[in-house]
Order: sequence, then structure tokens, then C-alpha cells
Amino acid sequence: MDKHYLSVLVANHAGVLARISSLFCQRGFNIDSLTVSATDNPEISRITIVTTGDEASFRQLRKQTEKLIETKALFPLNLRTSLLRELLLIKLRSNPAVKEKIAEVAKKYNASIIDVSVGCMVLELTGEPERVDDFLAGLDGLEIVEMCRTGVTAMERGEVTYLLGV
Repeated sequence: MDKHYLSVLVANHAGVLARISSLFCQRGFNIDSLTVSATDNPEISRITIVTTGDEASFRQLRKQTEKLIETKALFPLNLRTSLLRELLLIKLRSNPAVKEKIAEVAKKYNASIIDVSVGCMVLELTGEPERVDDFLAGLDGLEIVEMCRTGVTAMERGEVTYLLGV
């Protein structure tokens, strides 16, 4: 099973996200990550989807997604030619004994300490999904109080060539 990254430009209308996520569900694909964002055109939104499945099924799913009336452009993201980023906010239990370790891990991964409260610290990290995973692994032994990841958002490098008809 391969991980697939897909960027879909869609009409910015109510219900579009539900239609696309429902299509994935109907085809038996679990969505590992999903982000929706505005674009420079207020009539168009970008949906970035990360899913896992075999290539043949994913190709069929792409074709069905392209057929939706709301879909303006769709393209699979090539990891070598795309920029993928995630935002992580994580609240860790802190005390004088672990504050130094937290600061050390934050420095190693270039994470920002954005809040220090009694008993807790909140860190922020933006980076490639693998870097976020590595950062989390580096926090081994520390108590996570709360955590949220935005999911992957992505953009291809270089000149835009896929905006046909948008």
C-alpha cells in the first residue's frame, strides 16, 4: 500500500468537501490527512488529501474525483517536486527537571516555545510530515498533555501549469 498525495482545486461552495470526502469513503479509502484552504481566487478552494492505497484503485478514485462538477483541477503531488508542510502545536507537562530537555529538543528541530505556564509548555513546529514525526519521537519520555496537527498542505514547486479552465 502506497501513500498518495492529491491536490484538488474546487469551487468554493457549501458541501464540496462533504462530496469529495464521501467519494473517498465510498471507494474504501481512509483519509490520513485533509486540509482545505483559500486560494488567491475567492471562488476556488484547495483541498490537499493524503491517503493510502494501491495505485490502480487510487487512479480510479482520481478519475471519479475529476468528474465531479465542483472539481476545477486535480493533480497528484510528486514528493520530489512538491513542498509539503504541517503545523504542530503540542502542550507538554513541564517541571524544572524536564524544562531543559524540552528546550533542547525544541532547539534541535527549530521548534518555537510559544507559551510557558505553570506546569506546561506549548511548542510550535512547522515542517515536512516526516520532520514532525521525528520531532514527536524526540519527545520520548515527556508527557504530552494536548496536541494537534493541521494535516498536510502542499504546493508544487515552479511555475503553475495545471490551472486549466480555472
